[in-house]
Amino acid sequence: MSSDFQFPPSIGIGPGSQPEPDDVKLEPMEMPREMFTFDAPIAPEPEDTAGMEAGKARLRDIQRALAAWQPGDAAHAIELSDLPPADLGLVNQILGEGEVSMVAGPSIQVQESVFAGLWRVLHFDASGVLARDTAEIGPWPGAVSARVFEGAVEVPGEIDDTLPEGVFNAPSLITEIAEIAPRARPGAEAHSINLSLLPHSEADLLYLSAKLGEGDTIVLSRGYGNCRVVSTRTQNVWWVRYYNSQDAVILNSIEIVPVPEVILAAPEDIADSAERLAEVMRLYDE
Repeated sequence: MSSDFQFPPSIGIGPGSQPEPDDVKLEPMEMPREMFTFDAPIAPEPEDTAGMEAGKARLRDIQRALAAWQPGDAAHAIELSDLPPADLGLVNQILGEGEVSMVAGPSIQVQESVFAGLWRVLHFDASGVLARDTAEIGPWPGAVSARVFEGAVEVPGEIDDTLPEGVFNAPSLITEIAEIAPRARPGAEAHSINLSLLPHSEADLLYLSAKLGEGDTIVLSRGYGNCRVVSTRTQNVWWVRYYNSQDAVILNSIEIVPVPEVILAAPEDIADSAERLAEVMRLYDE
């Protein structure tokens, strides 16, 4: 999966243009040397936005939705598909691109804006044509939340009576996951299995992956380095891997939680985003 998303979409987005989940590999990208910090968007001068009243009005709608959002609220989507190209370009420029990108199967691509908790979500139809363009406000996009574990099983596959050669510790991990995964609830602390600290073989990892199944939601977060999060086909179970500046895995873990914390925007960040976007939009107050 590419770490760069473009809005509006360009060639190379949509079903058929992205690799299948088992073919997806983390592509090298420039590694941040420090924590991601907010960079104010380069807003065009008011005189350069003449005639873009629809875009400015939609940005104000987004700002009000950010300000109104409260912890526990569902993600709130605001349509952008109906905007004229120039107005959509203004929205794209103001919102920019933040630190988290994700795909959810072939039909959804997401890029967090520079305002934490404000997500750009592209929806594609079965033909790979852009069908809907929205901005979503919330800890993470509701469009992804609604489908991430759709059709997933409650517990991993059963352990085989005869294990493949080289499999030693995977069965005990599968038993642990099967006990905890059905009890995972939103807001509860994640149960983490740090594979980097546990003895295991390559056969263990392959067997564990087969029993958990491979999901199609893939997330890249660049907040404190480079983190890749992938869903499984077992409800509430995720693979989470952190990479160093040489693109080597420094932490490989399984997290049992509805959504890993590294993906989520914090409530205080969403409130801060509302203030920051309001500050930007004051430039266009008449």
